[in-house]
Amino acid sequence: MAQTASIFLSLSIALLSGLLLSRVVKKLNLPAVTAYLIAGVLIGPFVLGALKIDGIGITSNQIDGLGLISDIALGFIAFAMGNEFRLSQLKKIGKKAVIIGIFQAVFTTIIVDAVLIGLHFIIPDKFPIQAAIILAAIATATAPAATLMVVKQYKAKGSVTDILLPVVALDDAVGLVVFAISFGIAKSIGSGPVDVLSIVVEPILEVVLSLLLGFVMGLLFTLCERFFHSRSKRMAISVTFVMMTVALSFLQFDLGPIHISFSSLLSCMMLGTVFCNFCEVSEELMERADRWTTPILILFFVISGAELELNVFADITVVLIGIVYIISRSLGKYFGASISAKMTKCDPNIVKYLGITLLPQAGVALGMANKAKELGDVGNIVCNITLFAVLIYEIVGPFLTKVALTKAGDIKKEGRVSAREEHLKNKELEQRKLKKQNNIKFCKWIIISI
Repeated sequence: MAQTASIFLSLSIALLSGLLLSRVVKKLNLPAVTAYLIAGVLIGPFVLGALKIDGIGITSNQIDGLGLISDIALGFIAFAMGNEFRLSQLKKIGKKAVIIGIFQAVFTTIIVDAVLIGLHFIIPDKFPIQAAIILAAIATATAPAATLMVVKQYKAKGSVTDILLPVVALDDAVGLVVFAISFGIAKSIGSGPVDVLSIVVEPILEVVLSLLLGFVMGLLFTLCERFFHSRSKRMAISVTFVMMTVALSFLQFDLGPIHISFSSLLSCMMLGTVFCNFCEVSEELMERADRWTTPILILFFVISGAELELNVFADITVVLIGIVYIISRSLGKYFGASISAKMTKCDPNIVKYLGITLLPQAGVALGMANKAKELGDVGNIVCNITLFAVLIYEIVGPFLTKVALTKAGDIKKEGRVSAREEHLKNKELEQRKLKKQNNIKFCKWIIISI
C-alpha cells in the first residue's frame, strides 16, 4: 500500500511541477516541453530527489517504477505521427519526405563519422574508433516526442511542418538499419568475426516485423471501431488498441538462431497510418485521443528530464567529445536536410529551416546506446556521450524547433486567449446584452406609461 501511495505521489509531483514551470517559461517565450524537461531535472535524483523525502522530489528507485508511463506515452506519440502518412498527403510530399529522410540520416552519419574518427586519431587512448563509429550511427536518430509536442502546442501548420513529421518518423527505421551496420563494423574491429544474423539480419527483421504488427493491428482497429457509435466508447477503443500494440511490441522470442523483437514506435506508427487511411472518421478520433493523452505526455517529458544523468558533466573528456559530437551532428542534420530539400526542389523555407527542427534527440538514441553496452568499456563511453548530448538537445532542441517553425511562417501569432479569459469575456458580453435588454424594457415601460 505504501509503495502504491509513493507512486501516485511521484506522479502528482511530476505533473504539478511540469504545469507550474510551464507558466514560468511562457514568460520567456519558450516551448512548454522545455519546462517539463527542466522540471524533471529539478525534482529528479540529482536535485530535490537527492533529499529522499516523500513529497519533495523523485528518487532513482521511483523513476524505475514510472517506466510504464514512458512506454504508453511513446506509443501514443508514434500513433499520432501515423496521421502524417495519409495517402492524400503522401501524394504531395511522400517522395520528397522519403528522399530527405534517408539522405539526411546517412549524410549525418558520414559527417559525424569523419569528425569523430579524426578525433580518435588525436586522442586514441581516451576515445576508441569503435565508439566513434557507433556514435555516428546514433546521430541519425531524432526525437519525435519533443518535435510533435512543439507542433501541437503552437498549432504549427505549413510546408515545413507538413514534411517534418514524416521525416522524423522515417528516422527511426533508417536509424535502426544504419546502427545495425555500424554496430557490426565496430564489433568486428574489437573482437574479430561476428555473427551476421544477429548484427545485420535481426535489426532489419525488427523493422519489417514491427511494421507488419502495426499493419495487422491497424486493420483490426478499423474493423472494431465500426461496432461503436458513442464518442466515449470510440475514444476508449482507440486507447485500447494503442496500449495493446505497445504490449505486443514487447514480445521477444527466438526463431532458430535469430532473435525476434519489435519496436513499439514503428508498430504504433503503422497502427496510426493504417487507421487514418482506412477509417473515414479517423481525424475526429485522432483529435480526441490527443486531448486524452495530454497529461500522459506531460508526465513523459517530466520523467524524461528526471532520468537525465547530470553526473556526465563530471568527466571533462565526455564533455569535450560530447560537444564535438553535438556540433558535427547538428551540421550533418542541417546541411543533410538542406541539400536533399534542394535536390527534391522543395519550398525555400524547407531548405532553410527543416534541418534545425531535426536536432532534438532522446529515446531511440538512448536505446541504441544501451545496446552498445555489449562492447564493455567502449559501450560505456558511448552511453555517457549520448547522455550528455541528449541532455543538451532535449533542453535546447524544442526551443530551436519553435524558432525555425516561426521563421518559416508555420507558427503564427493567433492572439489566443485562455479558457478563463474566454469565459470572463463571454460573461461580460452576456451582462451587456442583459443590460441592453433591460434598458429597452424600461424605455417601453416609460412610453406605455406616458
